[in-house]
Amino acid sequence: MMLLCWAWVLVHWVPFAKWRQTLGGRGDPTVLSNDAWRLAGQVERAAARLPFATRCLPRAMVLSWILRKASIGHVLVIAARPAALRDTTDALHAWVEIDGTRLIGDLPGPWIEITRLGG
Repeated sequence: MMLLCWAWVLVHWVPFAKWRQTLGGRGDPTVLSNDAWRLAGQVERAAARLPFATRCLPRAMVLSWILRKASIGHVLVIAARPAALRDTTDALHAWVEIDGTRLIGDLPGPWIEITRLGG
């Protein structure tokens, strides 16, 4: 839960360029393990217990940090919804994936990827 709070602070108060190098895995992002799914579930449960809402980017950041520490290769993706499809929903989204499978942040698209960190 503390990592989610820290990620929220970074997103809201620190420029992206200062913390982007902390994201993404250094291992093989094509090996999806049960450990990765377990860690993603822990992040989601921790987020649900916070007294404030956390969005997709802080959750993806925390999962990325945890996977990186566990030496589990992954990719953190930041994307935007195509301009023609933007409405009242968020235009930006973030998720963590291994071998094309989203562990956290699985929302229907379409999405235009802005950046892929790791892998």
